[in-house]
Amino acid sequence: MSNVRSAVTDELDFYGLSTPMELVETYGSPLYVYNENVLRRRCRELKGLSSHPGFRVNYSAKANANLSLLRIIRSEGLVVDAMSPGEIAMHLAAGFTPDEITYVCNNVSAEELRNAVDHGLLVSVDSLPQLDLLGQVNPGGKVMIRINPGIGAGHHKKVVTGGKETKFGIGPDDGDAVRRILKRHNLTLAGLNQHIGSLFMEPDSYMEAVEFLLREAEQWDSLEVIDFGGGFGIPYRKYEKQPRLDMEATGRMLDDCIGRWAERTGYNGRFMIEPGRYVTAECGVVLGTVHAVKNNGERRFAGTDLGFNVLQRPVMYDAFHDVEIYREDGVPQQETMQQTIVGNICESGDIMAAARELPEIQEGDIIAMLDAGAYGFAMSSSYNQRLRPAEVLVDKDGRDRLIRRRETLDDLLACFPEHAEKTGGSVRVAGGRG
Repeated sequence: MSNVRSAVTDELDFYGLSTPMELVETYGSPLYVYNENVLRRRCRELKGLSSHPGFRVNYSAKANANLSLLRIIRSEGLVVDAMSPGEIAMHLAAGFTPDEITYVCNNVSAEELRNAVDHGLLVSVDSLPQLDLLGQVNPGGKVMIRINPGIGAGHHKKVVTGGKETKFGIGPDDGDAVRRILKRHNLTLAGLNQHIGSLFMEPDSYMEAVEFLLREAEQWDSLEVIDFGGGFGIPYRKYEKQPRLDMEATGRMLDDCIGRWAERTGYNGRFMIEPGRYVTAECGVVLGTVHAVKNNGERRFAGTDLGFNVLQRPVMYDAFHDVEIYREDGVPQQETMQQTIVGNICESGDIMAAARELPEIQEGDIIAMLDAGAYGFAMSSSYNQRLRPAEVLVDKDGRDRLIRRRETLDDLLACFPEHAEKTGGSVRVAGGRG
């Protein structure tokens, strides 16, 4: 489907038997589109990082918890973590069993901890007060603790989750306090986990943290799970030929490290990694429509329905997403001009791509923001009372199907009791696709 700017999705046959224009015509705009073949490929790459019999890939579902995608991920042999009661419900609905779900929480209530325990999940806590609270909720039970390794990595300070400036984890010097709380509540420490941050593209910091956690693990004799965390990055700048994380080299280092350590210590439990972005980011794009093109002084703006309510990463993290441009009977264009792609939200920061060199964008074009499958729909909102978009899957045979319907105006009003009473229990309003 060669088009104005489409080389990345062309190479992947991303849209299968349809075109972006046909998908938007069928399902509306904006629209999240996922490719099953890409998703399965990424799952298999991660599973191939180690041949150790105890190695598991623990998908961090906060990246994307669509039920259809979760079912595909489970079918590829991945397990999953949950961070809220809602995620537990989604995972169970997708077919994961309690022994395939780890509850990795942060600053939660006794009620939330009780919910996880009642579901039979191993719970990871990341502070001494939360460890004590879990002991009150589940005396005599098992627990996992999150260690802050003092090492951080990531493309933006907001995604660095290790080190002294983050809220996460129990310090490595708190071992005695941990032991006192475990003894007080007759808890068994069944696991250790950590997370240094998101989107690392070189394995050095990650392997440093792996070795740190293995040293910490030698202080405990009851461990069943050692979770090294995630953060595996993907190349967002594909049109600039950004290199991929070398998964083969990363796998060799990881497999060798855990194999030697397990042989030396006699450990026969599980080793886990905790990727989210690497699993789903590249399998998803978000499509939008260009409704207005204008110049303010020398600056050219392409106005779309892709506001930060639809894709929040560029605004929250200054994140870069490559852009593709499609139109009816479009042909590849080499000439470019500087353009800024903006959304329809009433905020001056509603910018999807600032000052990009792109082929000339025209009204009526379909825009794709690539690599939006992680932290895309998952972070979307109804800000400005805009409706969340639909999600569509292009299956392994190239056929498209709806996997989440577009929100309606009824959905926006459904939680207001007074309105429901006035309409006899259902919300009825007119019009609007989004």
